Amino acid sequence: MLLVPALAGCGADEPARSGVKAAEYAEQPPLPKPRPKLVEPVAGQAEDASAVEAGGGIAEEADTPKPTGPASGTLRRKDAPSAINGGTRTATALDNGVALPPLEAPAQVLKIIEAGNTIARTPYKWGGGHGRFLDSGYDCSGSVSFALYAAGLIEGPRNSGGLMSWGKAGKGKWITIYTNPGHVFMEVAGIRFDTSGADRTGSRWQNDLRGGGGYVARHPAGL
Repeated sequence: MLLVPALAGCGADEPARSGVKAAEYAEQPPLPKPRPKLVEPVAGQAEDASAVEAGGGIAEEADTPKPTGPASGTLRRKDAPSAINGGTRTATALDNGVALPPLEAPAQVLKIIEAGNTIARTPYKWGGGHGRFLDSGYDCSGSVSFALYAAGLIEGPRNSGGLMSWGKAGKGKWITIYTNPGHVFMEVAGIRFDTSGADRTGSRWQNDLRGGGGYVARHPAGL
């Protein structure tokens, strides 16, 4: 029997074996209490991690909106449109891999950035963050879910397809989730939190943005 948070949405994930010491998370803001439930692990694993993130081995969410075009590539920060103007409202991804929050950020944005900093340099791990939140690595949806959960904005981890129906439609003022059945990334206070750029920067936090074509944009109410 495996203990996972409700709404984990990843029945085929391998039970995670965390190598991360609890002390490394001592500075992390307290997480809202999940509603755990006992479930039987599903036998069998998908051999291709990208197939799992795209929905293979993971229950599909019904009636989710669909992307309207192909996924877009990376934009330089100065070329990327943003609803946040002025340095006091724009975060910065530092060379050491963590993000410096803006002065005017709401408390929930600060919690997302703090939580993102704790896992920003952890390795990519298929299914990571779904079986347990404190893991030795995280996939794209596990990373985004971890940060949202720390701010009390989501009840448990979801896969990228499940995040297509999360929150409110469209871009947010402070936070926007860009998601499709195969990948998800997040913009927080004008910077990007994305596993796909970690191989270049060593961190999920990146100052370079990417367009939202091919993705569904979602945001938390009021943010």
